[in-house]
Amino acid sequence: MHWLHVLVIALLSARLIAQLVLEALNRNETRLHAGVLPGALSDIMDEETFSKAADYTLAKSRFSSFSLVFDALVLVAVIFSGLLPWLWQFFDGLAPGANWSGALFLVGTGILLGLPGLPLSWWEQFRLEARFGFNKSTLGLWVTDFIKSTLLGIALGFPLAWGLLALVAWVGPFWWVWGFVLLFGFQLLLLVLYPKLILPLFNKLTPLTAGEQRDQLLALADRTGFQAKTIEVMDGSKRSAHSNAFFTGFGRFRRIVLFDTLMAQLTQPELEAVLAHEIGHYKRGHIPQRLVTSAVLQLAAFGVVAWLAQAPWFNATFGLPAGALAPTFLLFGLLGGLVTFWFSPFGNWISRKHEYEADAFAKAALNSAAPMVGALRKLAQKNLTNLTPHPLYSAVYYSHPTIIERERSLRR
Repeated sequence: MHWLHVLVIALLSARLIAQLVLEALNRNETRLHAGVLPGALSDIMDEETFSKAADYTLAKSRFSSFSLVFDALVLVAVIFSGLLPWLWQFFDGLAPGANWSGALFLVGTGILLGLPGLPLSWWEQFRLEARFGFNKSTLGLWVTDFIKSTLLGIALGFPLAWGLLALVAWVGPFWWVWGFVLLFGFQLLLLVLYPKLILPLFNKLTPLTAGEQRDQLLALADRTGFQAKTIEVMDGSKRSAHSNAFFTGFGRFRRIVLFDTLMAQLTQPELEAVLAHEIGHYKRGHIPQRLVTSAVLQLAAFGVVAWLAQAPWFNATFGLPAGALAPTFLLFGLLGGLVTFWFSPFGNWISRKHEYEADAFAKAALNSAAPMVGALRKLAQKNLTNLTPHPLYSAVYYSHPTIIERERSLRR
């Protein structure tokens, strides 16, 4: 066995063990508190909801553990079964050495490798989520979403992959720098196009109806320096009862989108707090910060891909032609997560820091912590949030602080 095979198996095993241990720790912590609602949490949700939230957490964790093992086995099969060399021979055989056949290999293989996970995705949506009253989708909508996502992936992914591969011939050894520029520029373009062209393919966006509620929310936006032209409501309820709000775009293309489920669950002051929180992300510069971080990481990733493509041992170890860039990109995409997993706690720590800052902005904008606290409590109740995650689990996986941590910070 080649040393790289041993390294891949070791990294895969280490990640899987860590993930399963974290899931087990979180389940044990949930069971520890599941019997009786701690007095400190009685203001957040009642005992019946707390018990249901614990059941939901345990069900999701068991499903997650199964999915982790399943995904690891699929990855092992893909890497070591000879499937990738066979797929390369098939796609490259359409036009040997052509950039378009290499791009087709990347996009086609990516779609094929996503197929084994479809039964799990179906089970999660129509069994697990439905069991707890969250699923609002239909099988027809689920299938339609998959078809749309696949076609969109082809429409966007193929020309991008072709452009990246063509750069090698156009600009020479430093193709990876220009490859980064191409990809990052493409992502910035998507930030502008996503709410206007892509999101409407899946969801209906409507401007918030004129009236006192809209006037108060826009007044809040003006007061905090956001100057939003419109606030849009998304029909998230056609797929799930979960509620959310998000900020998308930048510059004059920025907008805030509220789920219709969120609108139905919160009072006007609580909606203003959620809106102020999202504006806080903009005013505190979180979007540019994340873009800069993403740019640095992507540039480093392109440098690694360029180095691996030149290494005679990398592709060949997995039965793929040395120096062929498309297989290197694919292998990097499949195996990169074995390394980046260990850095995810740092990224989530930064994200939690940004959430604290956005909460503080909302508190200052409304001159009170009460609306934000009320919104967080209702969202925790409606989404069956786990109030007692294991500290190590939340440190590794949570991009948002726990509700207890957020309330503590808001009340200071």
